[in-house]
Amino acid sequence: MRILPTIDVLARFGKALADPTRAAVLLQLKDGPAFPSDLAESIGVSRQILSNHLACLRDCGLVAAEPAGRRVRYELADAKLAHALNDLLGTILTVDTICGSGEPGHNQDTTTRSFSSDNILEVRS
Repeated sequence: MRILPTIDVLARFGKALADPTRAAVLLQLKDGPAFPSDLAESIGVSRQILSNHLACLRDCGLVAAEPAGRRVRYELADAKLAHALNDLLGTILTVDTICGSGEPGHNQDTTTRSFSSDNILEVRS
């Protein structure tokens, strides 16, 4: 096992949260372990797509796979992650622009969005 510098750990966490499917997986797992088929159904993606995202989350060190008979159950790699996710959800965040990076495929959006702990997105133009 490698010990990563703090900045690399945060970058991996950010990578995981940057994708809506991976973020949804983490939010599901913060409430407890789950099987891939259940995760795929509740998130609304195919098992193959979910498998790819679970592999990414494992590579980032955020989830762990635990054998459960003939199946594999996934859970957060550390209980502190559930606390961190709850803290993030409890933070109210207002975003004036979505992405000003100028990268292809990222349109600059001047809509203001407010996020709250209720997972409600308020959009103001």
